[in-house]
Amino acid sequence: MIISVDTNSPIPPYEQVRSAFAAQIKDRTLPVGTKLPTVRKLAEDLGIAPNTVAKAYRELEEAGLIETRGRAGTFVGDSGDQNRKLAQKAAAEYAAITRKLGLTQGEAVAIVNAALAANVTAYRTRLQERPAH
Repeated sequence: MIISVDTNSPIPPYEQVRSAFAAQIKDRTLPVGTKLPTVRKLAEDLGIAPNTVAKAYRELEEAGLIETRGRAGTFVGDSGDQNRKLAQKAAAEYAAITRKLGLTQGEAVAIVNAALAANVTAYRTRLQERPAH
């Protein structure tokens, strides 16, 4: 597990932590059941405030990627696997619909790419519009 924070980045530190963990969970570098460092330990290691790490953990928990088990600690949850299965099911349904509509594979992929690009653009815009803390 390698997490770092770039203090010169326009991306807030909590978002850097959140997105780094999310990426490692989604690509299974951090498998289900992996214990994460405590908020205080990670904050100390990264040289950031504990509240910054806590905010990242809260957002990861809300997304179902991690779960807190009281005094036992914080662990990678299995919702990421469930989310992947839901996405695969949605993709299969989309493929069936586009086939029925007579779209080519290239057209269907172009539509998905456009939707993903629009989503990323909207997300970046929201990040930039957030007030600085």
